[in-house]
Amino acid sequence: MGDASDVPRVVVPEAYVRFAEALADAAGGTTTKYFRARGVEVEDKKDSSPVTIADQQAEAVMRAMVTREYPTHAIFGEEHGIELGAGGSSEWTWVFDPIDGTKSFITGKPLWGTLIALLHDGEPVLGILDQPVLKERWIGVSGRVSTMNGEPISVKPCESVGDAYMYSTTPLMFEGMNAARYETLARKVKIPMYGCDCYAYGLLAMGFADLVVEADLKPYDYMALVPIVKGAGGYMTDWKGNALRFTADRASLESGEFQGEVIACGDAKVLRAAVATLSKTLF
Repeated sequence: MGDASDVPRVVVPEAYVRFAEALADAAGGTTTKYFRARGVEVEDKKDSSPVTIADQQAEAVMRAMVTREYPTHAIFGEEHGIELGAGGSSEWTWVFDPIDGTKSFITGKPLWGTLIALLHDGEPVLGILDQPVLKERWIGVSGRVSTMNGEPISVKPCESVGDAYMYSTTPLMFEGMNAARYETLARKVKIPMYGCDCYAYGLLAMGFADLVVEADLKPYDYMALVPIVKGAGGYMTDWKGNALRFTADRASLESGEFQGEVIACGDAKVLRAAVATLSKTLF
């Protein structure tokens, strides 16, 4: 099961951290121009999820910056897919979700965020959650304490799953057996809450929430959040308690062979209880 005290296997160069912040600045400069602007066109993608010009332009800006500055690095983003680095390299892979919470964005709620992750051989080692309207930025780097606006942050203890405040973006993200498992867990926690998208993970990393449980996700929805939660002393795994990893590969995405069910929590006792419920065959 995931461990908040994992020893980092690679040291993230400080230049990469500074570059990730520059990516967040550039994306924010694009997205904020369109936030609460009248007449922004919304399109429906093949999976019926919405996308705006803000999503598309912000990702294009970040991709261009990576290609120019680090041409051997791979890129995986929600809007434009996978692009391997020069020579087919993917040792270092940038993972982008320019607007995580597009539904919040298009309805004027400032709880969406830009997610920027850097993976080394599939392991998320650097993550940024940026909310440019509220001017809040969480940064997680493997082997370091996570920060929000430069100040160290930490999760809080939670004695039992019955004491936990739990977030999920929407109950509609759970289907079939997953819905039954989730509903079983929701009955056990103190209060289940909805509607924060990636912002909920930032709140958890700051000690304001205890548990985030989600399903039907893609790697760009959560990879940036892993270093932030872990660097704040928390835990982030799939529903079976396995570490979250992603290797840039078109075939795995097309076949759906990636982890789409995640748990984030601040206390090991709560993680064990959540995994026990969410990994169980109920009928």
